[in-house]
Amino acid sequence: MGGIQEAKQSIERALRNKKHVVTANKDLMAVYGNELLKLANENGCQLYYEASVAGGIPILRGLVDGLASDHIEKIMGIVNGTTNYILTKMSQNGWSYEQALQEAQKLGFAESDPSADVDGLDAARKVAILANLGFSVNVSLDDVHVRGIRNVEKEDLEMARKLGFTMKLVGKAEKEGSAINLSVAPTLLPSHHPLSNVNNEFNAVYVHGHAVGEVMFYGPGAGKLPTGSAVVSDIISIVKNMNQVMKSQDMLKESVPYKLKQDEEIVSKYFLRILLRDEPGMFQKITECFVNESISLEEIMQLPFNQELAEIVIVTHQTSKYQFEKVLALIDGVANEIKSYYAIEEEKQYV
Repeated sequence: MGGIQEAKQSIERALRNKKHVVTANKDLMAVYGNELLKLANENGCQLYYEASVAGGIPILRGLVDGLASDHIEKIMGIVNGTTNYILTKMSQNGWSYEQALQEAQKLGFAESDPSADVDGLDAARKVAILANLGFSVNVSLDDVHVRGIRNVEKEDLEMARKLGFTMKLVGKAEKEGSAINLSVAPTLLPSHHPLSNVNNEFNAVYVHGHAVGEVMFYGPGAGKLPTGSAVVSDIISIVKNMNQVMKSQDMLKESVPYKLKQDEEIVSKYFLRILLRDEPGMFQKITECFVNESISLEEIMQLPFNQELAEIVIVTHQTSKYQFEKVLALIDGVANEIKSYYAIEEEKQYV
C-alpha cells in the first residue's frame, strides 16, 4: 500500500490486532517508522521493512544483524535507480538530461512525473531510514539537505571525467560524536571510489564502521522481483520467529540525542564551473574571491567558450560549506554565469 496516512492507519489497525506487518512503503517509514515500531513492540508484533530501501539489497538487515556490534560512522549510497540510470547515460553516451530522462521513462525506470526521483526526495526518504537505523536516532525529512539532478548538464559530466571524477546522486549520512550530517546531492566521486562503477539502474550502499572498516552492499535497487524478494524474506523471518516471543526491538533501538552539523562544520572539496568575460583582469577578480575567504585552489582550467566568454573550471582544496557559499555570492557579482558547482567526495582516512 502506497501513500502515508491511509497506509499508517491500516498498519496501526493491524498491529493493535496483534498482526505482524511487512511493508515496502519508504515514504511511510521515513516519516512514521519509529512510531510504528514502538506500536509493534507494545503489541508483541514484528514490523519489517527491508524492501523500503534499495529493493533487493539486504541493507537494513545488514545494519541490524551483520553490523550490530559495530559503531557506524558513515552510510553513503546510490539509492535511486532512476537518477543513476540518467546520470550513467549522460556520462557514457553524452546524452542531455532530457534525452536520458525520456529513455528512462520509455524503459519504465522513471514515472511520467519523475519529480520524486530527479529532485532527490525518494533518496532523502531512504537516507532518513538508514540514518535512524544506523545511528539510533529519530531524524525527520527536514533534517536532510536535498538537491536533485534537474540542472545537471552533460558538460559537467564531461569535465568531471577529464578531472578523474564520476558524478552520482549520493545519499549520505555521517556521524561524528553526537553531530550528524544528512544530504542528498549530485556529487563527484574519484574514479577509483567503489561507488563510481555502480551504473544504470543498480544501487549500492557503502558503510563505514569503526571496527569493520568499509563494507559495500550492491544489487538491483528496484523492480518487481528484487522488491518482492525482500518482502518475502521479511515474511520468512517472521514465520521463523512466530513460536518465540518476538518484537521489533532489533529494528528499533532507543533513540540517542543528536544535533545537526552546521554549515561551518561540513567540509569538502568543491568543483565549480563558471562563464567569465574574456577580458584582462577578470580572472584575477575570481581568484580574489577565493583569497578573501582563505580558500586555496587545487586546479584551475580556462577553456574558450565563444568570442566574448571563457569557461573557467575550478577545483578547490577542502573548505567549509559556509565559506564556499560565501565565495559563490562574491563570484555571482563578477562572473557572467555560475553554470554549476558540486561537492567532491574524498575517501576519508579513518583511525
